[in-house]
Amino acid sequence: MADGNTPATTGGVAQDQLRSIVERIERLEEEKAAIANDIKEVYAEAKGNGFDTKTLRQVIRLRKQDKAERQEQEAILELYLHALGMI
Repeated sequence: MADGNTPATTGGVAQDQLRSIVERIERLEEEKAAIANDIKEVYAEAKGNGFDTKTLRQVIRLRKQDKAERQEQEAILELYLHALGMI
């Protein structure tokens, strides 16, 4: 197209594809917000049952790591604490 028009600017298939992509992202963002709210409610429930939410968040973060990564992090933490005279 010598005039510089592309399907994206002339309303061709690319425009429809772009709209579809944007709408999918918007739906996923809405779902993400709903899930974040659900997670917040579960933490509030845990707090209401006497659990420490800060510690729960730490447990969740640790469970995402594989064993070797977790052990490495713990070793580094222990080294730092020892260097600071905290253990």
